[in-house]
Amino acid sequence: MKTIRTQIYADGADYESIINLNKNKIIRGFTTNPSLMRKSGVKNYQNFSKKILKKINNKPVSFEVFSDNVKEILYQSNIISSWGKNVFVKIPIQNSKGKDLSDLILSLNSKGIKINVTAVFTFEQVKKIINKVGTKSEIILSIFAGRIADTGKDPEPIVKKIVNYSKSKKNIKILWASSREIFNYYQADRCKCHIITLSNDLINKIKYKNKNLKLFSKETSQMFIKDAKKAGFNL
Repeated sequence: MKTIRTQIYADGADYESIINLNKNKIIRGFTTNPSLMRKSGVKNYQNFSKKILKKINNKPVSFEVFSDNVKEILYQSNIISSWGKNVFVKIPIQNSKGKDLSDLILSLNSKGIKINVTAVFTFEQVKKIINKVGTKSEIILSIFAGRIADTGKDPEPIVKKIVNYSKSKKNIKILWASSREIFNYYQADRCKCHIITLSNDLINKIKYKNKNLKLFSKETSQMFIKDAKKAGFNL
C-alpha cells in the first residue's frame, strides 16, 4: 500500500482540540487565523497564542498577522516570530486592498523569520517569491485549493505547477489549504504537496481509508433508522 507522504497540520482555534490533537502522532503541525479565533471566542490574540505555545513547542505553529499596513505587518511579524523557534508568521500574499506583499515577505525571509504565505490562489502570485527567496528561513506557500475548487476550477494543476516550480528550493514547502473533504488529503499527496491543513472533523475521517463500501452503505442505512427512531418519527 502506498505511503502517504503529505504531512497533516491541524487547522483550528479551539484550545482543547488543539491540545488533544497534539497527542496524535499523525499531526505534524498547527495553523490558525483571526477568523477561526473569532469563531472560537478568543478575546486576547497574544495570550491565546502563547498559551498554545506553552504546550506545543516542538511542532510548527502558524499565527497570522492582522493588518493592511506594511509597517504594521512588519511590526506584528517581529512580535509573533519572537514567541518561539517553531513559530511561522502567516502573511497573506496580498492585503485586503490588493497590494502585493511579496517584497515584504522576501525581506522577512532574509532576516530569518519563518513565513507561511497564505491566501495564495495562482502560480503568478508566488512566482517572484520562489525565484528570489533566500535560504535563511523556512517558507510555506499555502495554496487555497478548496476555495479555488469553489469557483468550479480544478486546483490540482495549479498546485502541481507550484510544487514543480519550487522543488529546487529546499526551504520551501507547499501546503494544500482550505480543505473541503478528506479526499483532498489524497489529492494533496498526488500533487506531492508537503503539507495539508485539515479541520478536526476531517481528521476524524482518516479512519475511513480503504473501508469496505458495501459495509459503509449498510452502516449509513443503520444511522438513518437509528436517528428516525430517536426523533420519534411516525406516519
